[in-house]
Amino acid sequence: MKNILILLLCACSFLSCKNDKKTDAETVEQENELTVLKGEFIYYADAAVLQTPTEVYAVIIDKKMHELNEQVKKYKILDTDMVPVEVRGKISPKPENEEGWPFRIEIKEILKVSKPKPEDNNVVKLGN
Repeated sequence: MKNILILLLCACSFLSCKNDKKTDAETVEQENELTVLKGEFIYYADAAVLQTPTEVYAVIIDKKMHELNEQVKKYKILDTDMVPVEVRGKISPKPENEEGWPFRIEIKEILKVSKPKPEDNNVVKLGN
């Protein structure tokens, strides 16, 4: 009887486990091949980057990236400041003959732009 009870408990535990796709809190893949990313965005000297806690993405420079940059400007103090954003876009690997980050994102939709928290700014500045 004791063995049957243990077997039933194990079977219930096994069957109750979901088979969900595991994702981190910063990246949520959508059915339409677009991905929602939360991270910090910067556009400086003709290079755009989105940094999440787990990955760094090159941002494709197009009309939507410039639109995001305009929204981000009001939160920047220095040109090199990074601003928290949430975007939906298409992730692709970089071409073989191109330098840069392993993945890039083409922004399709800007979901949120947030004011940076001063306590998250851990940049060391030298000189004035």
